[in-house]
Amino acid sequence: MAVIHNTTTLTPTKLELLTTWLPAQPWYRGKAGQQPELARTGGFRLDDPEGEVGIEFMVATDTSGDQPVSYQIPFSYRGAPIPGADEALIGTTEHGVLGKRWVYDGTRDPVLVAQLFALVVGEAEPQMQSTSNTPDPSVTGWFAETGIKAALASTTVTDAPDGTDLLVEAAPDGRRLAIRINRVLQPGQDTDEQALGHVTADVPLPDGTTARTAFAVVHAHP
Repeated sequence: MAVIHNTTTLTPTKLELLTTWLPAQPWYRGKAGQQPELARTGGFRLDDPEGEVGIEFMVATDTSGDQPVSYQIPFSYRGAPIPGADEALIGTTEHGVLGKRWVYDGTRDPVLVAQLFALVVGEAEPQMQSTSNTPDPSVTGWFAETGIKAALASTTVTDAPDGTDLLVEAAPDGRRLAIRINRVLQPGQDTDEQALGHVTADVPLPDGTTARTAFAVVHAHP
């Protein structure tokens, strides 16, 4: 289980790192040249079975524009850089207990993708965002098929205007599944009725509504 160090420092903070990184993403809805004003408004964590990589799905809301926009950012935190993954690096930060940490867009981190896949097929338990060793019952999942184990052979990542698609190949049967991670969260957002499965959570939005959003939507691929 991951240990959450709530009383220590993080310099720069995750939101400060996002302020620079977010405007460069293809799904960012803010105006060009306008710096986002971000607040953390939701999310959950997953545990790395090896205890080495921190995994967090954060919802950050930008209030700099005419209307607030909520984004979902999968983070991974590591004690050393991932070889060949410079393009996925959000930034580095100094943790008061753990020291220097490399913070990545988790869609490009194999450990995060593997645990997200495990969550989708029911083999990982979502954890509270800011409390150690505490499951998060607000995050629920459903998957129609059986017999798919949380083991990956390969992953292909593609960014779209409103999300990121992970095409994963399950080992050992070679089945190919697409996992959509919604990046821009909308009020009343629904899961795809044709999906094989999904992971959802209730995210409060600044206007008082709730986005019951698909954190992951899964389809079969030939």
